Amino acid sequence: MTAFQAKLERFEDLAAECELIASRVQEGERGLYLRLGERYRTLASDVRALIATFDGAA
Repeated sequence: MTAFQAKLERFEDLAAECELIASRVQEGERGLYLRLGERYRTLASDVRALIATFDGAA
């Protein structure tokens, strides 16, 4: 499960980085980074739910 926790942290870090970049780029590129950050947040949420299923099964 440590691997899943590492993935969770990585996705959260990437989402935060995308949001930071989005706040600093031109308007035309901002949407790309916001969508990418949203996707990483979704992946983090999915991994968090997966981890919860392991915790519930134990």
